[in-house]
Order: sequence, then C-alpha cells, then structure tokens
Amino acid sequence: MRSCVLCAGQMEQEGDGHKACLKKLFGVTYWPRINFGLQDLALKAQDMAGKLSISGVQAKVSVKLNRKSKELEIVAQQGEIILKPQIDTFPRVPQNENLCMNMALNLGIAVPPHALVQLKDKSWAYVVKRFDRAQNEKFHQEDFCQILGEDNKYKGSLERVGKKLWEISDVPGLDVQLFFERVLFFFMIGNGDAHLKNFSMLYDSQGRMRLSPAYDIACSKLVIPDEEDMALSLNGRKNKITKRDFDHFAEALKIRSDVGYKKILGKKDLIIQFIKESTHLLDEEKTKWLDIAQERARRVASSSD
Repeated sequence: MRSCVLCAGQMEQEGDGHKACLKKLFGVTYWPRINFGLQDLALKAQDMAGKLSISGVQAKVSVKLNRKSKELEIVAQQGEIILKPQIDTFPRVPQNENLCMNMALNLGIAVPPHALVQLKDKSWAYVVKRFDRAQNEKFHQEDFCQILGEDNKYKGSLERVGKKLWEISDVPGLDVQLFFERVLFFFMIGNGDAHLKNFSMLYDSQGRMRLSPAYDIACSKLVIPDEEDMALSLNGRKNKITKRDFDHFAEALKIRSDVGYKKILGKKDLIIQFIKESTHLLDEEKTKWLDIAQERARRVASSSD
C-alpha cells in the first residue's frame, strides 16, 4: 500500500498525497506546479533581497499559490509557505528535514503541514506551511531569543526556557510537557541545533499564548558528525547526555518524566522504521542515522553515566 508523501500515512485513494493533507498545506486538493529551478530560485531571491518578509534569502524563500495558474510563485510579502531548496554545503537537507517532520507528526508532536517537492530542474526542496498565518490573518509569534532577551541563540539552558514557559504560557502544565517531549525527540534523532530561535510562543486564534508547533527539525549530527549533543545545555552540559539529565530536566519543569519517555522513547521503533524505509537517503546515510538513533536510545534508557 502506498504512503502519503505529506504525512507518511497509508493511502487508499489514487495519487501520492491525501487530499486532506494537500488542503492543509496548499489550500487546494491538487499538487501545484513549480516552474522554477534551483538556479532560477537563487536569481529571484537575489533580485528580491531586502524585500522578502523572511530572513535568510539564500536558505529559504516565501512562496504562495497562484490559484489561476495553479503554480507556486516566489513572493515578497504575504507568503503562505516557506520553501527551502537544496544547498551545496550539506547534501539532502530537504529530505532530512521532511523525514524528521514526518517522524514528529507520527509521534504526536505538533508540526505544520509540510512536504517534499521537486523543482523544475528535478532538485528537491522542502516546503512548510507558515503557522503564523491563516487566511490573511497574522498571529503574533516570538522565539525564545526575543523572549529571554538574548543576542546569542546558543546561549542558555533548556531549563531556563522551560521555566520561562511556565511563566508565560496560558496552558503551562501542558506546554512544558510538550516541551520535554520535543527536546527528548530532538536528542533521539540527533538534532543538535535546537537553539533559542527554534522554540517559540504563538498567540492562537483564541488569543492564548501557547508553545508553537515544532519547526526546523533535522538530524544535524548526520551532516556535522562532531556536533555537540545539544545546542542548549541540559543539566549543565551539552554532551554525554543520559537519562539522568532528562530526569533532572523533568524535575526542573515540575512534570513526570515517564509520560514523555513512553511517548518518545517507547516509540523508538517507529523512528527506526522511518529511517530504514526512507527512499530519499543514501544507504550510508541510513546506516549512520540508525547508529545515532540507537545509541541515543541506549543512553536515555540507562541511568548510568
């Protein structure tokens, strides 16, 4: 049975994506055409430098569906979707990020609608729905660099983020639990680049301040082998993280750790399955990633240093 390329769930209908998933991402039930390639995208981004509404024009651009032409178009303002193309520095990053987002989705972690798409030149790109936009309405979002008043996104601890979350969330008990699970998942998959800008708060449609959906998730360890375990310190360190550190983290957040362990560590086989069954990774990349995930799982399952 085929799998939906947007959510990885099983497909019973014709096509390669659930109509409901397409609707969530693009607002329509068909795949939009993309009539630009990697080189076209780079030239367009340079031409629009200083005009784009999101930062980092070399790494991502804002796009919007033109419903008349049924095409995705690069736009300067009011983009509904962020598109991240392949980059020369690290191979298959779009495939990596999309796979991690699908893992998160299937583990019950809130993520925005997303997918892999092919540009006109057949290169792959990752697209993700902006969760701070809905039908031309903009929701206020602040990342934890802004919230904590830090200039350095790699400065600080996960405990500090969690304690601040207790103070500002309108549903703190739930949000800190979700935060713990998210951090554990990042550790499990080798995402060592979850810095202060990768956690944010969002005012929802009811005006409540909540932890935003997860975003910018990738196995950075796969492309940066010497990277530290954590971008932010956990129990005073960024490397050699064990279950003891996560237990301390749960205590600092004033939550029970067993719920998070069951949700994430208890489903490690699902993470392994996603890696093994990926059709977008090289065999050597799968082997490396499996080693990372299994080694991390052993560390979190053990209480010893």
